[in-house]
Amino acid sequence: MGGMNNRNAYYFLYLLASKPYGVLYLGVTSNLPRRIEQHRQGYFGGFTRKYNAHSLVWFEEHTDIREAILREKAIKRWRRAWKIALIEEANPEWRDLWDEIKGQ
Repeated sequence: MGGMNNRNAYYFLYLLASKPYGVLYLGVTSNLPRRIEQHRQGYFGGFTRKYNAHSLVWFEEHTDIREAILREKAIKRWRRAWKIALIEEANPEWRDLWDEIKGQ
C-alpha cells in the first residue's frame, strides 16, 4: 500500500469491507477517491449496497491496467483467509482509509 501521490500510478485495486472480518468486495478503478465515494453514496446497486461494504480497508497502485486486472482476477480466486492476511499486513486495525484518500 503506498501513497496516492505517485503520478505514475493510474489504476487502483481496492478492498471494501462491511466491518472488520465482514463481507469483502474487491474492485479496480482509475480514480480511487471517486469510486469509493460512489460506493458510499450507493451509486452502484448490488453487492456493496446490499452488504453495506463501504469501508476502504486496502488498496494498491498499478501503472498498467492489464497488470491490475490480472491481479484482481488472481485475488478473487484467493481463499478468504489470504485476503484477510493481505488487509492485515497493511492495515492491522482495519481502519477505514477513506479519510486518507478522499482529498487526493
